[in-house]
Amino acid sequence: MKFIISEMAYFLRERQSRKNLGALFKFLLFMLGVVAVYSVLFHFIMAVFEGQQHSWLTGVYWTLTVMSTLGFGDITFHTDLGRLFSIVVLLSGIVLLLIMLPFAFIRYFYAPWLEAQIRQRAPRKVPDGTAGHVIICRYDSVAPGLIQKLAFNQIPYFVIESDPVVAERMIGDGISVVSGEVDSRTTYEKLSVSAARMVIANAEDMINTGITLTVREIDSEVPICAFAEAEDSIDILELSGATHVLPLKRKLGEHLAARITIGADSAHVVGTYRDLQIVEFIVHDTALAGKTLKETRLRELTGLNVVGVWEKGQVRPVRGDLRLGRFSVPVAIGTRPQVERLNQLLEAPDSSHPVLVIGGGRVGRAAAAALRRRGVMVHVVDKDPRLETALRAEVDKLVIGDASDRAVLFEAGLEEASAVALTTNNDAVNVHLTVYCRRLKPSLNIVTRITHQRNIESIYRAGADSALSYTSLGREHVISLLLDREPVMVGEGADFFLISVPDSLAGKTLAESHIGSSTGLIVIAIESGGETLTNPTPSMQLPPGSRLLMLGTTEQREAFAAEFK
Repeated sequence: MKFIISEMAYFLRERQSRKNLGALFKFLLFMLGVVAVYSVLFHFIMAVFEGQQHSWLTGVYWTLTVMSTLGFGDITFHTDLGRLFSIVVLLSGIVLLLIMLPFAFIRYFYAPWLEAQIRQRAPRKVPDGTAGHVIICRYDSVAPGLIQKLAFNQIPYFVIESDPVVAERMIGDGISVVSGEVDSRTTYEKLSVSAARMVIANAEDMINTGITLTVREIDSEVPICAFAEAEDSIDILELSGATHVLPLKRKLGEHLAARITIGADSAHVVGTYRDLQIVEFIVHDTALAGKTLKETRLRELTGLNVVGVWEKGQVRPVRGDLRLGRFSVPVAIGTRPQVERLNQLLEAPDSSHPVLVIGGGRVGRAAAAALRRRGVMVHVVDKDPRLETALRAEVDKLVIGDASDRAVLFEAGLEEASAVALTTNNDAVNVHLTVYCRRLKPSLNIVTRITHQRNIESIYRAGADSALSYTSLGREHVISLLLDREPVMVGEGADFFLISVPDSLAGKTLAESHIGSSTGLIVIAIESGGETLTNPTPSMQLPPGSRLLMLGTTEQREAFAAEFK
């Protein structure tokens, strides 16, 4: 009883609920008025035309039985006028009692009451004593992958959701959520922001500014990581108190540009581990294409250890007889001098050839700017004529038109281009243009952005050399800030994992562990006693307390956690 009373009290506190009840009450008054009028007419027709006398209660009884279509038949009219009146009462009863009344009851009372129940169940504060958690201000495209990585690293988190109904739905999906407004001081106080590990302001720039200022009113020390779309917002967010500002679209463009093989720096550094660099490089149009890993003699010539090979969006483990196709992208680890020797070995395209950037949005413009800083000519294609004024001064050549038109591509310089960067935010367009550019010029180095994880295989199947998404970039940069390490951006769909050796594997050799065969993860290095051994042999033992640096997908990491405990 107390629970029902508390729910009704919460329901009646809302202004909209009171308005709904008012509308339902007006409808019920109208219904009572109709019943009263019909009861009076019943008495009049019975007395004047039928010669019958009935009580007022009988009039109400007859009206309700006819309107509700029960029609017991104990009281009937015998004249045509009386029967016509019965038809009118019957039809109006069907409309008012059987159609409008249930609809009004559900619309103005039952549905809002259920919604109020859901709103009351959505949590509005974190449990007492919560500390070391991450506050995510919006459940955007970055949030799902970030939450998964936080779970891997056993970091608690809470997502802010303003709509309690949506919050309740998210709880059903297993997401830790608190209902509240992102610009409300009360919300952050109930989230124990002063004890939080970090606040992720991942809404629009102006909202992120408000979030930062609100959090700083409560606590001046808690780290705030704010996303920024516009370049002008970076300074504003920093002045507002953000500890870290991530201009993700600019970084996405820069990462895409870095993956283009131009000039001397052909190997792209995707991350660092201690004093080692992790690099990717493309083999088509080099002397390595068509050779097996053993035939390339990369380790002998450069000292680098090849730890995996990208093939159509999948990371393949290293084997001496693995043949490098035209679109293979090996992943290697080594020191800076070793990477420099690799760059000397690779015969990358001359930087005098232009790079074609398709898409003149923020990502495309960031990619173009990064390429021009490397001394590369940049030609941009975009079909929005409004961008012409802004882009004309930033690139060497601008073509306004549809990139799916062969004439537009050739006008933009596809024939002489050495690489294409696809930066549109539409995966279907990027897949289509990847196929089109690959068919028109098979030797192109094609890098592309993607939005949805499900399209990774499609984009590589279409012929892309490298793909990267806004979501994975944001996730990796936030995690690197939380773990105080350098971000590692491998190809889309794979990550590096640093995992302590489980007790079940301690003392076994790498071959005896069956890590590769049971999970698909590739062991890149073993860290033990302050030393790091890269590309370990199958006979090497896994010392207790050591850590494994492994390359693979999130699913493979989950399989490792389930298999070895």
